[in-house]
Amino acid sequence: MEWFRNAAEQGDAEGQYRLGVCYFAGHGVVRSDAEALRWFRKSAEQGYARGQYMLGKCYAEGWGVAVDKEEAEKWLHKAAEQGVRDVE
Repeated sequence: MEWFRNAAEQGDAEGQYRLGVCYFAGHGVVRSDAEALRWFRKSAEQGYARGQYMLGKCYAEGWGVAVDKEEAEKWLHKAAEQGVRDVE
């Protein structure tokens, strides 16, 4: 968790994605869709496909943000272009 936080705060896209996952699942932190969304967005904006996928899912499902099918489709499409259609 601390490694993810340090990496995320230094701008590492994978670290930002992984910190988002921690907030989304409540691993090592208080669960927060809003914080997960924040970190997924940072990761996605750097082109990290898993971050793009999760940001798209947030918009599709209304996790930490109002449902927005257009935004969801945009981010899910970007992830799919890189071969990511689901995350583990």
